[in-house]
Amino acid sequence: MSNLPTSLPAGTKVVLGFSGGLDTSYCVKYLTDEKGYEVHSVIVNTGGFTSEELQQIEAHAYKLGVKSHTTVDAVKSYYDSIIRFLIYGNVLKNNTYPLSVSAERLSQALHIAEHTKKLGAKAVVHGSTGAGNDQVRFDMVFHIMIPGVEIITPIRDMKLSREEEISYLKSKGVEMNFEKAAYSINKGLWGTSVGGKETLHSKGMLPEEAWPTQVTKSAAEEIKLSFEKGELRKVNEQYFSHPAEAIQYLQTIAGPFGIGRDIHVGDTIIGIKGRVGFEAAAPMVILKAHHALEKHVLTKWQLSWKDQLAQFYGNWLHEGQILDPVMRDIEVFLQHSQEQVTGDVFIQLAPYRFTVIGIESPNDLMSSKFGKYGEMNSGWTGEDVRGFSKIFGNQTAIYHSIKADQS
Repeated sequence: MSNLPTSLPAGTKVVLGFSGGLDTSYCVKYLTDEKGYEVHSVIVNTGGFTSEELQQIEAHAYKLGVKSHTTVDAVKSYYDSIIRFLIYGNVLKNNTYPLSVSAERLSQALHIAEHTKKLGAKAVVHGSTGAGNDQVRFDMVFHIMIPGVEIITPIRDMKLSREEEISYLKSKGVEMNFEKAAYSINKGLWGTSVGGKETLHSKGMLPEEAWPTQVTKSAAEEIKLSFEKGELRKVNEQYFSHPAEAIQYLQTIAGPFGIGRDIHVGDTIIGIKGRVGFEAAAPMVILKAHHALEKHVLTKWQLSWKDQLAQFYGNWLHEGQILDPVMRDIEVFLQHSQEQVTGDVFIQLAPYRFTVIGIESPNDLMSSKFGKYGEMNSGWTGEDVRGFSKIFGNQTAIYHSIKADQS
């Protein structure tokens, strides 16, 4: 175990982004007992905790030795600033992953930076390891938002294994569920990631007991999702004043089916490949439902350009670049693209899968009054199509004619 590379004196005020898990629990104990720092913990709730869990985490923080603990409710602001644009763009990293942790880490980093400024702390601490994406996301936001504040990362800098952390905490008499700590679980409004020994290799699936939401539903169930300008406002007939509440409600319906479980294999920011398990029932259902509605109400070029911008947006967000001004530019485009995305989407849920049955929308461009695909037309004549087909291919026909003359 190496030493922590910091020269800050004992008594220094530091802010720690705290989750109550193994890594951040180690940070508190090490920084208070070994370095003598005044640790102020802050947890940013992006939808992953109940009020009871937040109370337990606060009690755990004080028992570990923090000077103060703050809980930030960021659920709605997280949706407003990030998630809604992921929905507008139907963003799935590598066509698989809804950026569950990627997105929430940025919301958390921004709030932790604000808390650090508020307390006037000399250093900010996070529990990231040296092998993943989170270290870059947190560091980059902190460098931009609180320049000059030292960034301390005990787990990364001391190259600690989970076994070493557990051994240290046990030696300090810390009581927590170390068996559960065998899996790294990050739960938020936009899904839950699960990392463990099975995801450290290129082959292996998480065991049933590792998934936070167990499968308890077996009978198929049909639901209706109602969107207003791209935002989920109703689940079945229940209206929600804020879409974040609709997402949480849908999760209680779809989660027990085991929907949205998968393993994501991706390229990390630092250049290595990584695997992580995730469950994201509500996000996956919402993204597919929203996309189905868009395919009915948007034009082909709206869909085409939106796909391209959304892919860039998702990749750049994944790499921590939430503060790049180009992201604001793309968000304006994505939001404007949702003007006609209003309607109902019907979905059948079943164990481990779901099916989009169809949509109903006043803006449906598949309206039969303009013709039925493959059957009949009512807005144009056969002669119209003959002329259009000739003109539409005119330049290509000229190209091939000239090429033929030259041969």
